[in-house]
Amino acid sequence: MSKAYVVAEIQVTNPEPYAEYRVLSTASVDEYGGKFLVRGGTRLQKEGGDDQHHEGWRTVIVEFPSLAQAQIWYDSVEYDKARAIRQANSIGRLFIMEGV
Repeated sequence: MSKAYVVAEIQVTNPEPYAEYRVLSTASVDEYGGKFLVRGGTRLQKEGGDDQHHEGWRTVIVEFPSLAQAQIWYDSVEYDKARAIRQANSIGRLFIMEGV
């Protein structure tokens, strides 16, 4: 079974309310067997410049044991609460990819 990766590129627009997202999302990832691989950090853009990605954008990568488990996490009641906070207080994109 291949692992799966949740990839999010986020710009926080309202930091104070977004802080609760971090708490809830961390707990939900732990509960559903995920593991943070990247959570912010320095980004060195080497090729294919993307005007959207400038200072202030965060990249997050979370590993799950399988695509099915990542989907279960994303659709969970626990992450639903966190997702609503993220969507109200940031802009960005999020997708799930199956690994090899």
